[in-house]
Amino acid sequence: MENVTELSPSFVFLGLLEMERFRFLYAIVAFIFYFITLFLGCLIVYVIWIEASLHEPMYIFICTLIINGIVGNTVVFPQFIIGLLTGSSTICFYKCLVQVFCVQSFPTVEIFTFTAMAYDRYLAVGYPLRYATLMTNGKALKYIAIIWISAYILVGILVTMTANLKFCGVNINNIFCENMSLVRLACGNSAMVLNVFGLVETLIFVFGAIFIIIYCYTRTLLICLKVSKASCFKAIHTLSTHIITCSIFLAAALFVILRYRLNGGTISISVHVLLSITGLLTSAIVNPIVYGIRTEALKLKILQNVQMLIFWKGVF
Repeated sequence: MENVTELSPSFVFLGLLEMERFRFLYAIVAFIFYFITLFLGCLIVYVIWIEASLHEPMYIFICTLIINGIVGNTVVFPQFIIGLLTGSSTICFYKCLVQVFCVQSFPTVEIFTFTAMAYDRYLAVGYPLRYATLMTNGKALKYIAIIWISAYILVGILVTMTANLKFCGVNINNIFCENMSLVRLACGNSAMVLNVFGLVETLIFVFGAIFIIIYCYTRTLLICLKVSKASCFKAIHTLSTHIITCSIFLAAALFVILRYRLNGGTISISVHVLLSITGLLTSAIVNPIVYGIRTEALKLKILQNVQMLIFWKGVF
């Protein structure tokens, strides 16, 4: 067999087969959750876009998180819902690779954005008089561009290596394609280099990002203890919001990773699917809710825009 497409022209989602009995019910539930995340995310992005008072680095980073969550869910949920409704549980190899690229890019962009946000809050609290020059909107946009480009390059290398593997199986214990699912289907030791590369990449970039996040937030909290109570309370309130969302994302990502690293061969397909969906859905639904509720300026603008929308609907 000369290439992977001859050996494995398509993959089968065992997660979809597992849901066959109640597939219409699952499709309705999935659509509701997807619609909620899409609505909340688009609402926050829209408010940040039209409100000039929110055109600040912190809100630009929040907007990036929300958009990334929308993209991550849109890559998976529409196809998942269509698969449930039509009863189709297969995907061709190249479409699977595209989905792998998008799914792997989502957490990479997420962790890098949280790193930029931690650095931004450190500058805001540690250098309040110089913050306006140290972190401008232009610099924030440059950081965001670097985040997306670097994430796409790193994931692109990983997906390219995966595309060159030879596969001896077609059954994926999930409802969507992800890199580790394909690696586990590779023949013999052909995936060893990819596993080593993935491990090194995780240690250098992911744990490096986590170290920077912890360092920035620790330094920021120490600075808060030296300022006035009012300033300290305001800074800690903002920091706690970022720490909550970042911690929830890392916890969800950890569960997704561990399901393969620890006892991955024996846990049920249902558990695989549940952990995968949780990893994708958590950030996309938690970020809009937490930032929308706990960020006062953003919450106020959201309420004003919603009230205005209701008013205009009442008029017409």
